[in-house]
Amino acid sequence: MNAPTLASSVVALAGGGSHTREEIGGKAWSIQQMLGLGIPVPPAFVVTTDVCRDYHRAGRVLDEKVWQQVVAAIAGIEAAVGRTFGGEQPLLVSVRSGASNSMPGMMDTVLNLGMNAAIEERLAVETGSPAYAADTRHRFEEQFAKVVGTTAPQDPWEQLRLAVCAVLDSWFSKRAVAYRAARDIPDTGGTAVTVQAMVFGNLDDESGTGVLFSRDPLTGSPEVYGEWLARGQGEDVVSGRSDALPLDALAAAQPDVHAQLMAATATLEAEGRDVMDIEFTVQSGTLWLLQSRPAKRSPEAAVRSAVHLAEAGIITRAEALERIRPEDVSALLRPHLAAADLLASPAVAVGKPACPGIATGVLVTDADEAEDRADNGEDVILARPTTDPDDVAGMAASVAVLTEIGGSTSHAAVVCRELALPCVVGTGADTLMGLAGQVVTVDATNGTVHLGVLRVEPPATSDDPVLATLRAWRDEEETA
Repeated sequence: MNAPTLASSVVALAGGGSHTREEIGGKAWSIQQMLGLGIPVPPAFVVTTDVCRDYHRAGRVLDEKVWQQVVAAIAGIEAAVGRTFGGEQPLLVSVRSGASNSMPGMMDTVLNLGMNAAIEERLAVETGSPAYAADTRHRFEEQFAKVVGTTAPQDPWEQLRLAVCAVLDSWFSKRAVAYRAARDIPDTGGTAVTVQAMVFGNLDDESGTGVLFSRDPLTGSPEVYGEWLARGQGEDVVSGRSDALPLDALAAAQPDVHAQLMAATATLEAEGRDVMDIEFTVQSGTLWLLQSRPAKRSPEAAVRSAVHLAEAGIITRAEALERIRPEDVSALLRPHLAAADLLASPAVAVGKPACPGIATGVLVTDADEAEDRADNGEDVILARPTTDPDDVAGMAASVAVLTEIGGSTSHAAVVCRELALPCVVGTGADTLMGLAGQVVTVDATNGTVHLGVLRVEPPATSDDPVLATLRAWRDEEETA
C-alpha cells in the first residue's frame, strides 16, 4: 500500500506517512510509526477524524463519497494480503476506534468482520479447522450484536458500513462523554476508524495474543511485563475474561517469536521515549503488532520509570523531572497494614496486585449500587467477576476495585492505574461475591483482601534510592 496524502477522507497506512494523531487518531498513528520502523503490522487504512465531525454535523449520516473511499481502500488490503472481502479466500477485518487522546475501552471495536455462514465454511475448509471457523464466527456475531445493536447481516459490505457508523457513534456514547468530561478532553476532536486485516490468535496451537508493557506499570521495575494467552484473541486478555499466562510461557513455547517481540518492544520504547503499552498477536508462529501507545501506570511506576528512563539515556533528567507529579512522589511514601492486624485477620481472597494502595470500605458487587452508596457518603469497594466500560462510573466512585478473573493487563487494571485506585484482580471464581455487604480492607500492594478494618502504619522509605536520585537532580537544577 502506497503512502497516501490527506486529501482523502480515507488514508491507507504506510511507513512513509506523516499524518498527525489529530488527523488519524492515536491507534492509526501508532501503526504508521511501527510500519516506518519495519515492525510487522497487518495492512490497514483509517477513516479520518474529519469524517467523524462531518458525520455528527450531518445528523449521523455517512457521506456516500467517504463510503466509496472505504470500498476502494478495502481493495488495497485485498491486494496486500491476497484475499478477498466476502470472497472464496475470504478477508476478515477489524474495525476499531481511535481518538488523538487515548481513551482505553471507552469507544467501540468490531473484530472478525466479513463473516457469515458461507465464509465460515470456506475458512473451515481452508484451515482444516471447523472449530476455529465456528469460534471466529461466534466471536463476530456476539460482538457485532453488542456494539451495533442488531443481528449481523449476511452481506459483509453491509456489516462494514454498519460497523463504521457504530464506531463513529461511540464518540458520543455515555461512557466516552463522561471519560472526556472527567479529563477536560474536548468533545470536538472526534474518533478515527481504523480498518485492518485480521490476524488470528485463535487459529492453532502456535497462535495466541497478548499485551505487554516495556516496563512494569505497577512498580516501575525495568523488566518487560506482560501476559500471553494461547489460542485467544485480543479482547480475551483486555476484557479480563480469561486468565492469561506470563510472557515466560510464550518464551518457552516459541522462543524465536518471543525474541522478536522483545526486540520490537525495545525499539518502540526508544522511539517513543516512554513506557509503552503494546498489543500483539501470533498467528501460526508469525508475530504481528497491532498497537503501541504510552502506558497508563501507577504513581509509583511513574516516578521510578521516569528516573530509570533518564538513567538509561532515553530521556533527559529535565524531562524526567517534568514528568513526575508531586502526588506521584507521595505514592512512594506508601503506608502498610499493621502486622498484628494481619495476623488476626488473614486474607480471605488473594489475587494479583494491579494498582497499589490500601483501602477499607463496604464490599458491593454492582456498579450502580457503588455509585449510590458513595453518593451517600459511604466508602465502597466494588467487586466484580470482571469489569467492562459500563462499570467505569462505579469504579471511579469506589475506594478500591476487585475482580475475580483477569490479569494485570485487564480492563480493571488499566482503568484503576489511570485513576490511581487500589485494585486487585484475578482472585479466582466465587471468591468475592459472597463477601457482599461486609466491611473489608484491601491491600492492593500485596494483592490481599481482609475482613474488617485493619490499622495502617506509616512507611519508612525516606532513604529510597529513587527519591535520593530525584532530590539530587532537583538540587542540581536549582543551583544550575
